[in-house]
Order: sequence, then structure tokens, then C-alpha cells
Amino acid sequence: MRLGVNIDHVATVRQARRAPEPEPVTAALLAELAGAHGITVHLRGDRRHIQERDLELLRQVVATRLNVEMAATAEMIEIAARVKPDQVTLVPEQPQELTTTGGLDVVRHAGDLERAVGSLRGAGIRTSLFIDTDVSQIERAAQVGAQAVEINTGPYADAAEDGRGAQRDRVARAAAAAGGQGLEVLAGHGLTYRNVGPIAAVAGIEELNIGHSIVARAVLVGLERAVREMLVLMDP
Repeated sequence: MRLGVNIDHVATVRQARRAPEPEPVTAALLAELAGAHGITVHLRGDRRHIQERDLELLRQVVATRLNVEMAATAEMIEIAARVKPDQVTLVPEQPQELTTTGGLDVVRHAGDLERAVGSLRGAGIRTSLFIDTDVSQIERAAQVGAQAVEINTGPYADAAEDGRGAQRDRVARAAAAAGGQGLEVLAGHGLTYRNVGPIAAVAGIEELNIGHSIVARAVLVGLERAVREMLVLMDP
């Protein structure tokens, strides 16, 4: 199973002081040296952490795979077509949210998403949709042309101990459904060193994207060690 390391919160620390450091590009290189299979960043409309300049530099130096999360807006599609990351993951975005709170409603916004996916694929960019475990959303994701889905593990991460097994089972069913649609299956959101194991063991999931927990641990033990420790926990 692959690990994509989300380095948004390295940029969050930098932007808190509008300082030149810490440098997200350096974090990306250290994560790759530690064994990460890809680097993920979220370019938000309000530019609260990652900046366009970061995307441009990351595109030049990331040797594994650069995955950019973004809203399905004309502005973002234009930026992606120019920078050409290896993958774009389309996500819902609310101006005041602390973090992404749920998956895309692909059923409701199928027309807009089909146009966005078509534009990205026309630019040669692999496209994934961040979705909840609802099978109808997965089926529509395939219909609009996505090549992959990232299953939202937030409800699993947020569940009380006695409810986590049921949420894990929902993720497993969603992964099976997505695989049945010919979609590559990724997962992420809220995963930590304490809860990653059961999700890493779900058949059909090929990659986990994890950010906050790794960056938080890196503050204490260093980024390379934090990444290596997560990789160990992901190994079934």
C-alpha cells in the first residue's frame, strides 16, 4: 500500500508568520527520502497554507507523485492545467471550514464535475474524486469519468470506539464497490498512528493520504522518522 504525505500544515506554520520557513518543498523531499510514495497538497481558494508558488516548485522537485487537492472551479482547473500535477483530487470546499468535512456530492453536481474531470483529463492529468462511502456516489464518480476515488475516512476516525468497526466496514464496502467500477481506490481524512491499521488492512485500497498526524508527530521526532513510523503501521 502506498502512502501519500500531505504537507499542507508545514505551509500552515510558515503562513502563520508570513515567514520564509518552514519550506514545504524541503518537507516533500524529506518525506520522499523516508519512503513516501507521493506528496499531497491542497490549494485552497483562500490560500491559507499552500501557495501557487509552492505548486510550481513541488512540480519541479517531487520525484514520486504530486497529488493536488482542489475545488472544481474554473480558477483551479486553469492552475492545474498549467502546473500539471500527476493527479488532481477534486474536493468540496467551504470558506470557513477548518478542514474538509465531507465528500463531494457527485450525484447532485454530476454535470459540473463531468466538465471539470473532462478538462483535467484533456490536460493529461489523472483525476480522483473525494467521496463518502455512499455507493451511489461511487457509481456516479465512474460515470463522470474519474479514474480514482478517495474514500472519506473521517467518519471512521471520528467514531467512538464501539462504532468504529461499523464505519470501517462501510469503508470496506465502498472500496469493493469502487473497485468493481474499475476505479483506483484511495482513502484518507483523520487517519492517525492509532487508527490507521484497520483501514490499511482493507482489501482494495491502494493508497492512504495522511497529513496532520504525520506533521504533528514530525514536530516532536522529525519528519523522516514520522513518515517511516507511519509506513510501518500501514504494513499489514
